[in-house]
Amino acid sequence: MRLARGVSGMVAAGTVVLALVVVATAIIGAQRGFPGPGGESVTWHVTSAAIVLAAQVYSDRHKGLAAFSGSLVVFLTAGALLWTQWWS
Repeated sequence: MRLARGVSGMVAAGTVVLALVVVATAIIGAQRGFPGPGGESVTWHVTSAAIVLAAQVYSDRHKGLAAFSGSLVVFLTAGALLWTQWWS
């Protein structure tokens, strides 16, 4: 289970960084008059980052199946974010 928690921690960190980049891009785009990510995309990224952070904290504080389920939530949430906002 340690491996799953470690990998999901990296995925969670990447999701948070991605959300920060999208928010910063939206702010910079608005200030300079360039099109950037819309409100829907920013909302998706911020919400997903909050979910993966909560799931990762849960996973880190529990053991066994509970820890694995928290890691699974991280993977599924990050996958859904990438699929809906980047690939389709």
